[in-house]
Amino acid sequence: MDDRQQAIAAAARGARRAGWVLGQISGPERRQILLAMADALERADLRAAVLRANAADVADAQAARDRGELAAALVDRLVLDDRKLVGVVDGLRQLAGQADPLGKVSVDRDLDDGLHLRRVACPLGVIAVVFEARPDAVPQIAGLAVRSGNAVVLKGGREAARTNAALVDVLRRALADQGFDPGALVLLEDRADVDTVLTLDRDIDLVVARGSAAFVRHVQQASRIPVLAHAEGICHLVLHASAEPEMAARIAVDAKCGYPSACNAIETLLWMPGAEAALDRCVAELASRGVEMRACEATRARHPGLVAATAADFGHEFGALVLAVRRVDDLTAALAHIEQHGSGHTESIVAEDEGAAAEFLAHVDAACVFHNASTRFADGYRFGLGAEVGISTSKLHARGPVGAEGLVTYRWLLRGSGQIAGDYGPGKRRFRHRDR
Repeated sequence: MDDRQQAIAAAARGARRAGWVLGQISGPERRQILLAMADALERADLRAAVLRANAADVADAQAARDRGELAAALVDRLVLDDRKLVGVVDGLRQLAGQADPLGKVSVDRDLDDGLHLRRVACPLGVIAVVFEARPDAVPQIAGLAVRSGNAVVLKGGREAARTNAALVDVLRRALADQGFDPGALVLLEDRADVDTVLTLDRDIDLVVARGSAAFVRHVQQASRIPVLAHAEGICHLVLHASAEPEMAARIAVDAKCGYPSACNAIETLLWMPGAEAALDRCVAELASRGVEMRACEATRARHPGLVAATAADFGHEFGALVLAVRRVDDLTAALAHIEQHGSGHTESIVAEDEGAAAEFLAHVDAACVFHNASTRFADGYRFGLGAEVGISTSKLHARGPVGAEGLVTYRWLLRGSGQIAGDYGPGKRRFRHRDR
């Protein structure tokens, strides 16, 4: 290892020691740390420092965008303002008010007289999170780590380097002010540092990889550490023949225009025969908000002013005010399209037909499946989790928005009175297996 790699390894070991302490203290003590973090982000001087750092990052990113070196969607994600910070602070306070995820007993069983088994929630240990240039993720992830008694190693997008550093400084101060080792929160500086972290399987317990499918595959292939994947969000909104037009348009506008660069924004609108009125209303409302719609021939026959779609438009994450539109023959065809092109993130159907909605909810294989609701609800804060470390498109060990409960594992604790396994079995003593 070179000096930089050794420094990262040492920081990971330090995080493990600091995280162990967080995992041992009481729930009220961890709650107090979260409240201290929220208070620090509300302090005028500290908030001003964060916003100045963000303004510098945004200015550089806008210049890079104007040179054609950076996508506009990434610049949108980068912006951190008072409104977002208010949401972050509210999320930290929401986390603080939640039940402690540690120490929960999910199995409480007498195997025999004087032989008692419990399954008890405990921290994972050290979590490494690699995420895109979205700096509001820093306090969200740090808060979840504290709530679940874990240390965290963070690597954000280089475009947000100043903002991330300013936020981490505020959060580490809050940890120190509460008497805890700020080494529980580590910020990596360089993209090359990630490759070093991926080799630290003795000190890192979980990697959360947020980004493109190619990036997630790289992380999975480069490390022996378990990886929780937050891959691209290719979300669909389906208009059933029974869709109410006004509702459909409101949902479509929110799901596409509310935050176009978010992973829970829709990228494709599917419609069925009978949903023409809902389609017409959606097209009119989306067009009025500047959305470029790339449509199949059947859609363009009804709306000839739309751009012709290519095969590559379906299954593509635009992250901008661009939407692919396609007619499908029926619900079965819609499900097949989602199966082929979706990313397992969030899918939604607009339908007054309860049978069709039930079939959609039962058969779509995605982390979040909605009926008559915007895909933008797929969010840890909106789900009442306080925040999320990511929206997992994996199926193990957590799926969908991953809050504090997704960052714990469990231990089996057995208390006996001298029993040995050889005393039990056919022709010997029988187990009671009695749940309390």
